[in-house]
Amino acid sequence: MSKRDYYETLGVPKNASEEEIKKSYRKLAMKHHPDRNQGDTAKVAEEKFKEAKEAYEMLSDSQKRAAYDQHGFAGVDPNMRGGAGGGEGFGGFAEAFGDIFGDVFGGGGGRGRGQGGRQVYRGGDLSYAMEVTLEEAAAGKDAQIRIPSWDECTTCHGSGAKPGTKVVSCTTCHGHGQVQMRQGFFSVQQTCPTCKGNGKLIPEPCSACMGVGKTKTNKTLEVKIPAGIDDNMRIRSTGNGEPGTNGGPPGDLYIEIRLKKHDIFERDGDDLHCSVPISFTTAALGGEIDVPTLAGKAAIDIPDGTQAGKQFRLRGKGIKGVRSSYPGDLYCHISVETPVKLTEHQRKLLKEFDESLKKGGAKHSPTSDSWADKLKSFFKV
Repeated sequence: MSKRDYYETLGVPKNASEEEIKKSYRKLAMKHHPDRNQGDTAKVAEEKFKEAKEAYEMLSDSQKRAAYDQHGFAGVDPNMRGGAGGGEGFGGFAEAFGDIFGDVFGGGGGRGRGQGGRQVYRGGDLSYAMEVTLEEAAAGKDAQIRIPSWDECTTCHGSGAKPGTKVVSCTTCHGHGQVQMRQGFFSVQQTCPTCKGNGKLIPEPCSACMGVGKTKTNKTLEVKIPAGIDDNMRIRSTGNGEPGTNGGPPGDLYIEIRLKKHDIFERDGDDLHCSVPISFTTAALGGEIDVPTLAGKAAIDIPDGTQAGKQFRLRGKGIKGVRSSYPGDLYCHISVETPVKLTEHQRKLLKEFDESLKKGGAKHSPTSDSWADKLKSFFKV
């Protein structure tokens, strides 16, 4: 998920007391308050200040804390960045910090006004890691994934109220979700501290959904993986994230691609690389060998005297990326294999062969001769 756990944000355990949560929040608020951070650190401090404020507002309200513990971000206002005011549960922002700067920095992304002035919130985004093979990434595929979903609570039928009870209009804001706060010459409109911008209250929350009106389930989603997709790329599935609050739009689902390690090929952008072992006889005499490609076999000619590390390029045998006009290339890196577990007869033949090479002089081993000259020059220095 894109947001940090509220308990982790405040640095407290899940069984923390109200006083521990308040104490931790006060410490973070003092440290990251915009008035205390200027210059290069101001933007980072502001984000941390908002993050801590949101976490405190959620965990300081007993109903929201219970909903969050049971349903995660789906049980609370996902993208709230701390509406101003306070009055949350056992203290709220005003009580915990005692000033109005939260109103200045409290606006959060994804918020808006719903019917009757209520605050609406866009749902949080979700991420899903999907592993694909190199062949699937090259050709593309249609896949099915299981993701979290939320259905209307069958106990309260979406109202959030315990059966037999009703949702009532907030007496503080009279159903508007907003209140006016005056301090000196300032008049600030802020989220109602009683109903948290909903405009309504639930005196007796439904025990099945903790007053959220939704229960968490799972659903199957059809996903099309485009041909040429690469490792760490993301596919956006609009509207399949967490649901919004008070009629707000849902978030999005981001499918993050993880490319599985291949037994033969390594991918570098649109190009492929592979190591091709050949015998030292083939390296010395040359010949034609078959090499693998994603489309099947291909033949390459090995010239006589080929050295280890020689690279052969097969044009167009790589991958055509999602943003590319042409496919990449395949690079075959030659590895000369040394024979093992030789018989006595084979050893004898190799020794005779080696003696014949030595008699022929440097013409048979130009690299070794050049290396020997370099060593002599080096040690003379």
